[in-house]
Amino acid sequence: MNDVADHCTVCHKCLNPCPVNIDFGDVSMRMRHILRERGQKRSSPATWAAMAFLNITDPRTIKLMRKAMIEWGYKSQRLAYQFAKRLLPGNGKVPHATTGAMTIPSQVINFVKKPMPGGLPTQTMRALLGVEDSKLVPILRDPAKVTDESDAVFYFPGCGSERLFSQIGLATLAMLYEVGAQTVLPPGYLCCGYPQTSGGDAERGRKMSTDNRVLFHRVANTLNYMDIKTVIVSCGTCMDQLMNYEFDKIFPGCRLLDIHEYLMEKGVSTQGVNGVQYLYHDPCHTPMKTYAPTGVAAKLLGQPVQLSDRCCGEAGTLAVSRPDISTQIRFRKQEELQQGIQSLTGADRAVAGNVKMLTSCPACQQGLSRYADDTGLETDYIVVELANRLLGGQWQKDFIERVKNGGVERVLL
Repeated sequence: MNDVADHCTVCHKCLNPCPVNIDFGDVSMRMRHILRERGQKRSSPATWAAMAFLNITDPRTIKLMRKAMIEWGYKSQRLAYQFAKRLLPGNGKVPHATTGAMTIPSQVINFVKKPMPGGLPTQTMRALLGVEDSKLVPILRDPAKVTDESDAVFYFPGCGSERLFSQIGLATLAMLYEVGAQTVLPPGYLCCGYPQTSGGDAERGRKMSTDNRVLFHRVANTLNYMDIKTVIVSCGTCMDQLMNYEFDKIFPGCRLLDIHEYLMEKGVSTQGVNGVQYLYHDPCHTPMKTYAPTGVAAKLLGQPVQLSDRCCGEAGTLAVSRPDISTQIRFRKQEELQQGIQSLTGADRAVAGNVKMLTSCPACQQGLSRYADDTGLETDYIVVELANRLLGGQWQKDFIERVKNGGVERVLL
């Protein structure tokens, strides 16, 4: 039962072709919950550490764990990868099928087969902006652009966009700032509860979701003078979980929308980039539910964008909890990436940034970044690419300075 549950990435893609309408993603989550209740669910130190990082909310603890896990841990893994790639067989060999519990040698070998991403931000999004206090509700706005007619939006960044790849959260806020929206952030660090639920800890996931909903009702009551009609997300798994939050009862008449869909509605576009072609990886949990994802990407970037199919292999914590299964998924994804590069350039490897990989999921950004050595592909978020192209190379520094100099209001909750 552990083996069957481990092999599911909870992508839910088996539902549509199923003749009897069984969503095996939901079945797998239920199986994991049953195993956990009976004390028989397999786990690993890496899984425990990843979940602990998502569960904590104290800024000092987050900073400490981020230093140990993300900075030191990722660096150690990359060093191990550099050493191992000289000894391990090439990536061209089809990985072995996996059944039963994973052995320690297999776990180590598969864990170092692909490097973790480097060059990550040194601080979280909230730390950079100085909005870590859980008793204050931050409202970001450009005083020069905000009018009585300006949109008021509520942005739920999620763990990946503020704790790990903080440039995603910053780019989302910067673009909302640029289009003249008033952006309300939740007070303090929050997790939506999806990782806990999908991992079998349904009670914790339910509690986190309930606590968040209560908190958001308090925010809505405190800010009842603001007409919030849009809840913005920058993560697909957050979108899936927040769809159960009944936001229309928190902010009456509001809608849930991905940041890229919102910016497309506002007419944001780079009008094309010379010398660069784009592949787009649509996450298994796609955050774009209102418009076609490739169409959104094409309009924002001002040029055609080619879809790259298949799961990236990260699948939340799958890559650290079952790297042997992840290796099998990555084998097929790498073939797909090389075919995509070939169809755009005629070669099977990107050169000098002539092809760039884009996505809209923090976990997928991490997963796709791990193919860079083999494919030459640089991976980034669509909204980060927009910020780089429209706001300039120093946009992060400039935006942080603007926010700290009169661009943020803090309301006591």
